[in-house]
Amino acid sequence: MDHRPQAWGRPRDDVYGAYDHSYLQNSGPRQATQAPIVTGTSVIAIKYKNGVVMAADNLASYGSLARFPDVKRLRVFLDSSVIGFSGDVSDMQFLDRHLTELSIDEAYEDPSSDSKAGQLNAANLHKYLQKLLYKRRNDFDPLWNQLLIAGFDGDSKPYLASVDLRGTSFTSPSLATGFGSALAQPIMRRYAATEEDAAKLSREEAVEVIKECMKVLYYRDARSLDRYSIAVVTKEGVELKEDEQLEKQSWAFAEQIKGYGTQTV
Repeated sequence: MDHRPQAWGRPRDDVYGAYDHSYLQNSGPRQATQAPIVTGTSVIAIKYKNGVVMAADNLASYGSLARFPDVKRLRVFLDSSVIGFSGDVSDMQFLDRHLTELSIDEAYEDPSSDSKAGQLNAANLHKYLQKLLYKRRNDFDPLWNQLLIAGFDGDSKPYLASVDLRGTSFTSPSLATGFGSALAQPIMRRYAATEEDAAKLSREEAVEVIKECMKVLYYRDARSLDRYSIAVVTKEGVELKEDEQLEKQSWAFAEQIKGYGTQTV
């Protein structure tokens, strides 16, 4: 009997025949994620008068297990835009590497110029990612993510847009992915239902709205965490804080939650 460690767990060749290594060959088409395994939950964002605020918690869940509590899901692009990732973490890492290469290419376009006029702004980046995800969807090899892109468009106006794994894209004064679309979006729409409403919000008000939404998501979403990242995009650049803690939590509302089925009052 073969007692070498490399043979542990393998069927015996003299009983079951030679081991079939064909499944290890990579001669077929290269594929990425076919089903999300480690995932991140909601990303939320809202426009205000002079920019955009975006936030996402730092948890990556392995199924229903809160496995990785320090995964940052906001990425800065060229110090002018922010991309928020929900969905599969491995696909997020692929996109992060891809965007890093793209940002290096953009930085070397005109190294002698300090102007950002020729660089990709948030609107350009949104269109690029929409085409990328739509192409992967058409290849039947999708990237299992929904992205939020925040920054400024070509007219230097605040820009916020979404794109999902099918390449579906749209813009709005406030956006949310995952459970946030049901739990956080109604709160944000109280303050920014239209572009005109968003233009009246101050930075401090927008940040407070986002913090309140993150608190509600922590109360209601079982895949969320009380530590989160928050980014504020302005014309001067991106201010990103990646280890924020929820404050002033109150679970008093839980006393009124009775659960399902017949209740005895």
